[in-house]
Amino acid sequence: MGALVIRGIRNFNVENRAEREISKIKPSLAPRHPSTSNLLQEQISHYPEIKGEIARKDDKLLSFLKDVYVDSKDPVSSLQVKAAETCQEPKEFRLPKGHQFGMINMKSIPKGKISVVEALTLLNNHKLYPETWTAEKIVQEYQLEKKDVNSLLKYFVTFEVKIFPPEDKKAIQSK
Repeated sequence: MGALVIRGIRNFNVENRAEREISKIKPSLAPRHPSTSNLLQEQISHYPEIKGEIARKDDKLLSFLKDVYVDSKDPVSSLQVKAAETCQEPKEFRLPKGHQFGMINMKSIPKGKISVVEALTLLNNHKLYPETWTAEKIVQEYQLEKKDVNSLLKYFVTFEVKIFPPEDKKAIQSK
C-alpha cells in the first residue's frame, strides 16, 4: 500500500517538473583559485587574442575526432577456453524403474544417478529386506558406484511413522 502512495507522489506533475529542470540555466564553470584567476586576467589583458582562441572550435581537431572508431572485443576468459578444450562425451542414459508417483513424464536418467522416487524405493527395500537388497545388488540394479551406494545406505533412512496404542486409560484428562 505504501508503494502505491509513494509512486503517486513521485509521478505527480512529472512533465512540468521535468520541463522546469530542462529550462534552468546551465551551471557555470567551477570557480578558480584566487591565485590562478589573477594570473589568467593578467594573461588575457596582455594577449587579448587568447580569449577568442579559447572559445573557437578547431575544425581540424573535430575532423580527427570524427575519424576515431573504436572496435573492442572482450578477451576470452580462461574458463571458456577450458570448457571448449574439454569435449563432453555423450552421457549414457537408462530408463527409470517403475512408473509410480507420476514418473511417467521422466524419459531417461543419466547413468550413475537416480531419481528421488528410486532413492526412496531402494532405501525402503534395503530396510525391509537387507539380505536380498544388498549394496552390490543395488549397484547392479541402478548402475551406481559402490561408494555412493554405501554412503546412501549409511547416512539416509526412510521416514517411518509409528503409532503406539494408549496402554493406560488414565492418561492426562483434558479439562
